[in-house]
Amino acid sequence: MALQGEPRRTPQLTPDRGVPPGETPPAEASATSGISYPEPELRVGWGPVPLALIMLVVALMVVGLIAMAVALMA
Repeated sequence: MALQGEPRRTPQLTPDRGVPPGETPPAEASATSGISYPEPELRVGWGPVPLALIMLVVALMVVGLIAMAVALMA
């Protein structure tokens, strides 16, 4: 298979069909080395609604456990 293009710009192949060092330009820098857009700011902490719901569930469980303990003693 013949290479197309200008002969002086075509890299020379070695016997093992590889290209010797220096015949091709260096690879480009990776596009993944940095971020392309700013990442959104992380929110720290819990909002008031989830905390209130968790506290409500915990309070209901505590009331239920106290009621079970009182029922077992009676």
